[in-house]
Amino acid sequence: MKKLFLILAALLVSAAVFAQGITLSQNKPEIDAALKAYAAAWSKTNNVPVTIKSVGGGTGMDLDSQLKADLAAGDMPDIFAINGLENYKEWADLVLDLSGERWVKNTSVAFKYEGKVYGYPVAVEGWGMAYNADILKKAGVDPKTLVNYAGYKAAFAKIDAQKAALGLKSVVSMAASLDMGWVTAHHNFNSLLSNGLPYGDLSVVNALLAGKVDAKRLSEYADWVELIFKYADKAVLTTGNYDAQVGAFASGQAAFLHQGNWTDPNMAQAKATFLMAFAPHGSMARATDGIFAAAPSFYCVNKNSKNVPAAKKFLNDLVFTDAGNRYMVMDAGSIPAFSNIKLNPTGQLSKSVQAWAAAGKIYSWNQYYFSEDFRNKTLAPIYNQFATGAVTKAQFIDLMTKAFQGLAK
Repeated sequence: MKKLFLILAALLVSAAVFAQGITLSQNKPEIDAALKAYAAAWSKTNNVPVTIKSVGGGTGMDLDSQLKADLAAGDMPDIFAINGLENYKEWADLVLDLSGERWVKNTSVAFKYEGKVYGYPVAVEGWGMAYNADILKKAGVDPKTLVNYAGYKAAFAKIDAQKAALGLKSVVSMAASLDMGWVTAHHNFNSLLSNGLPYGDLSVVNALLAGKVDAKRLSEYADWVELIFKYADKAVLTTGNYDAQVGAFASGQAAFLHQGNWTDPNMAQAKATFLMAFAPHGSMARATDGIFAAAPSFYCVNKNSKNVPAAKKFLNDLVFTDAGNRYMVMDAGSIPAFSNIKLNPTGQLSKSVQAWAAAGKIYSWNQYYFSEDFRNKTLAPIYNQFATGAVTKAQFIDLMTKAFQGLAK
C-alpha cells in the first residue's frame, strides 16, 4: 500500500510540474505563426500550456535586450534562443547542460562549449543573393556570372536599364533601417568575415577582433555594399520593414532579395510561383563559389526553470514525433538539423541551400563572434548612415575601420 502511495505521489508531482506550462522566447518572427500553431497542438496533447514569444526581425526589440528586461523583472522564459558564442557567454550562468539529451546524437550542429552541448539547433539556414530566375532570363542575365563584384555590377546595370519593361520597382530588395540591422550588420556583414574562406576559417574574424583591418578586403566589401544600396528601392532601403523588403521580391517587383531561405513561408503566402534560387555574394573582386549556411540559432533551457522536464520534452518531441517533424519542415519551411528527419522542405530557396550544401559549397556564419551590442549599436547605424547618404563610401570605410580598431582597446 505504501509503495502504491509513493508511485501515485510521484505521478502527481510530475503532473504538477508539467501542468505549470512553459514559455519559449525566440528570435525568428517569420516562424511565429507556425510555431504557435504547433505549440497549441502540443499543449493539448501533453496538457502543458505553452507560450511563444517572438522577438526581433524588425519588431523594434532584439531578443537579447528583451531577455535582459525579463531577467530584471524575474520573468525569464523556460526556453530561449541564442545565436552563437558571444551570446552564450552572456547567458552562460542560466544555460542548462543538454549533453545527455536524446537528440544530441542526431545532429552535428548543436551549440557546444568546452565539450558540452548547451544549444539545440533550430534549423539549418542559408543565404546568398536570392534571385528571380524568370526575370534574369528575360533580362538576358546568366546566374552563373553572379560570382563577384564585376558580375553583379554588370547584371544590375543590365536589369536596371530594362526595369520598366520587366515590371520592376528596383533591381534589389534590401533593407537598412536601424530596426533591420540584422540584415546589414549581421547577414551582410558576414560577407566581409567569411566570403571565399574555408568553412570555419576565423582568420578575418580574429584579425578584426584584434583591431587589425585588411584595407583591401574592406574596400572591396564597401564596393559591394554601395552597389546593393545603389540599386535598391530607397523607401524600402531606408525605412522598410521585413514585410516590405520580402514582399517586393515575392510580388515580382525586385529581381534580387538580400534574405535567406527562412523567407520560403513568405513566398508561399504570397503565392510566388516564379523560379528562384541563391547566387553567391559579390563582395570580392575575385570569384567565390558558395553561400553562407549554418544553424541560425539555438534553443537553450533555463537551468533555473521550474519546468525543465516539460522544456526538455518539448524539444525532444520536435525531433522524434511526426507532428514535430511536420512543423519543422512543412509548416516552418526549415531545413532540419537532425539526421533522423527524412522530410525535405518544399520551398525553392531551402532546396537551393540544400543543393549548395550538398556540393560542399558553403561558407561559415561568423558574425556571431562579435557581440550583439557591437553589431546592433555600433555597426548597424554605420550601414544606415551609408544607406541614407549621410556618409560617403570613404566615410563608411573609415567608420568601419575605427569600429574594429575600437575592439582592441
